Amino acid sequence: MAPRLTHCFGGSLSGLRRAAAVALVAIVAIVALAAGSGQARTSLPEGAGTSVGSISVNELPREAVNTLSLIAAGGPFPYEKDGVVFGNFERILPPHRRGYYHEYTVPTRGAHNRGAKRIVCGGPRKQTDNCYYSDDHYASFRRIID
Repeated sequence: MAPRLTHCFGGSLSGLRRAAAVALVAIVAIVALAAGSGQARTSLPEGAGTSVGSISVNELPREAVNTLSLIAAGGPFPYEKDGVVFGNFERILPPHRRGYYHEYTVPTRGAHNRGAKRIVCGGPRKQTDNCYYSDDHYASFRRIID
């Protein structure tokens, strides 16, 4: 197996070692950066996520307002995945136990799939006072306010 690997890294075992050393340095740097950002997160007040803006219900697209109404009514929802647990893996929303957040699709005109718009609500189902809107598939969120 070594001959195939060395072919990719300059034709020698020393080239392979150099590539492994560079990869190790990169991994150490990434871990150090992640540890630093983790420390910054722990300094936030309890229940606070990273920067989350807000948006009023009146500013939401009509489709998002309709989705909020469906959430409050308990459905029926147009997409099979509506109501599934949202894991908050991006760690943008305030931290809570797994199962606290649920996600719902906001239909996107012209999209051939679910699109990128979502509403994520925390707390008991049918409750819409702790919901967030994302129009970029979880890259950012805005808390929905009255």
